[in-house]
Amino acid sequence: MKILKLFLLLFVIQMQAQQGGMWIPSLLKGMNETEMKNLGMKMSAKEIYDVNQSSMKDAVPHFNGGCTSEVISPKGLILTNHHCGFSQIQSHSTVDHDYLTDGFWAYKMEDELPNKNLTVAFIVKIEDVTTLVLEGTAALTSESEKQNKIQENIMALTNSLPKENWQENKIRTFYEGNQYMLFVTETFTDVRLVGAPPSSIGKFGSDTDNWVWPRHTGDFSLFRIYADKNNRPAAYSKDNVPYTPKHFLPISLDGVAEDDFTLVFGYPGKTNEYLPSVAIEQIVNELNPAKIKIRDKALKVADGFMRKDNAIKIQYASKYARIANYWKKWIGETQGLKKSNAVAIKRESEKAFQQKITKAGKEKEYGALLADFEKNYAEIAPYASARDYFAEVVQLNTELLSVGYKLYQLEQVYKTKGEQSFTDRKNNLLTGQEAFYKDFNATVDEKVFEQLIELYATKSPKQFLPQGLVNVNAKNLASEIYTKSKLKNYAGLKELLTGDTQTVLTNLNNDAGFLLVKELAHKYSKEVAPKYDEINLKITALQRTYMKAQLELNKDSRIFPDANSTLRITYGKVKGYEPKDATLYTPITYLDGVMEKYIPGDYEFDVPTKLIELYKTKDYGPYGENGKMPVNFIGTNHTTGGNSGSPAIDANGNLIGLNFDRVWEGTMSDIYYDPSICRNIMVDIRYVLFIIDKYAGAKNLISELKLVHPKKSKPLKKKNLK
Repeated sequence: MKILKLFLLLFVIQMQAQQGGMWIPSLLKGMNETEMKNLGMKMSAKEIYDVNQSSMKDAVPHFNGGCTSEVISPKGLILTNHHCGFSQIQSHSTVDHDYLTDGFWAYKMEDELPNKNLTVAFIVKIEDVTTLVLEGTAALTSESEKQNKIQENIMALTNSLPKENWQENKIRTFYEGNQYMLFVTETFTDVRLVGAPPSSIGKFGSDTDNWVWPRHTGDFSLFRIYADKNNRPAAYSKDNVPYTPKHFLPISLDGVAEDDFTLVFGYPGKTNEYLPSVAIEQIVNELNPAKIKIRDKALKVADGFMRKDNAIKIQYASKYARIANYWKKWIGETQGLKKSNAVAIKRESEKAFQQKITKAGKEKEYGALLADFEKNYAEIAPYASARDYFAEVVQLNTELLSVGYKLYQLEQVYKTKGEQSFTDRKNNLLTGQEAFYKDFNATVDEKVFEQLIELYATKSPKQFLPQGLVNVNAKNLASEIYTKSKLKNYAGLKELLTGDTQTVLTNLNNDAGFLLVKELAHKYSKEVAPKYDEINLKITALQRTYMKAQLELNKDSRIFPDANSTLRITYGKVKGYEPKDATLYTPITYLDGVMEKYIPGDYEFDVPTKLIELYKTKDYGPYGENGKMPVNFIGTNHTTGGNSGSPAIDANGNLIGLNFDRVWEGTMSDIYYDPSICRNIMVDIRYVLFIIDKYAGAKNLISELKLVHPKKSKPLKKKNLK
């Protein structure tokens, strides 16, 4: 009997200690708090989010609208990823001061570098405003009318709801339009660069290691928030002072071990966790494979040229990384969805859902939902495929065609908005494309064009193929376009856009490249986009009703809202995983692995001389562990894009790491989270401190921090840092 009771107790605890989900921090009381404490958390929900008292949410600002950061000192010092601060580091780099190659460290505040257009935004409070937003929509039957009314209400509420004059109101939708939340924010615009390791540390592994475990990347950078004398947001001024935060994160030097509790706080971008099985099936079998194949072709062409010509390698390094990023993500996502049997599991849950509908007597409201999903996804399939082919081939991965599409849009501006708008857009286009053409190589692009147009002509839905691509010889067409079109260099573009409006329009319509794009775009805009939008609007309405039904029929279930770039928490544990049979990944990597990957002079795997010296002498200071230097670790936290730079926090509220990536097999967590293979990748905070202190010698920054030993239950004394 005792054994049975123990089994039942362990079963209940395990069921309550669930992981996965991106939760609104203001709604943690109850189930979430219980789950977190069962996973090992020692804090309360109130310590994580509180409107009236300082709390953890006050230390986690949105970094420049696309990443997350965390405040780590009482003087407004913030930490984020190297890749999040990359453009700022790059903008300050010159031939004489190459901060990307050498790193940058401000050893006193006067040396910190201001950054134009860089913002950091804090959440002041979060409130539910669903009733106000949906007011006046119940009687509307048209989906477009309903959406227009909602947007009208949001605009009015954004302007009228109370806030301080230096704050902003932002209303975001949750659960597919079944809930709306108000976020009151404070945005700081004087944010200065404080420190960044060289790219050989901050981007170690680069494209090869992207989405991969084991990882060995010191992906971090440091900035400081400045405010006016009242500690409020202000434009850059020499009179501004370091921001005094409501809360900053203490930093643990005790490190992590497998099964330690982890909480990740941040601004995840977008997920689609509640897609029906038919939608996931379409992604796995049709949409992802097509996009993967297109990018695979483009990458192989670029790689072939980059390996032979260093000038092309420099031109295409950034573009190659951009194309490869989602190519690799889609491959991992597809493999993960297959490995976890996501479609079959979804189908089983849908059978149970249908039974709940019947049991609750809700057939009239929800009985046809799944059948309607099947019908609409079958109907949208060719349009979704054609849409992806157009986006991937014309808009994104063939550069001559992407310029041509901008010119097609320019012609449409003239037809819809008149000559003044046309002239304004034309001038902006001329200015903006000059930088683009500096990294454009017509020889490379011609070969990309040849490969991708062949795919477009043979693999995209035949009914939407323009006449010019029917039975086309891709090689001959490529030669003709890149011989005749003026779009292959900036001088040619300027020539096309010189003269009065009618001259420009005539020039464009005599250019072979423009005419091909026009034919492709015309077919797409007339026959694909309108029908896709029409069906997608129906799917959007179905998805909202589907979510409403899920919330209504599963009141006690773990139903979290999809990510939408708003503040969320996700909790889990430090945990290794088994990506495939007989392969087991442990959860922590060390500096030894950096040296194992080291390739002298390689742009991805080179290692700075000083780091090699520190490794050889094992000079790790108080940051090492048993003679080794921890670098990265993984956990079961449910993250996505936007969580870059998110703090990884221990059971007591101390900073233990910095989120920066996911494992390849777990990228499917945007669609389906499986705790057995979904892992987020974090920089161990001790590696960050080691680089700041021992590598850079920036003890001025170390002295600002509150360093603690939570596992030893006593704070670190300053003398231990010597």
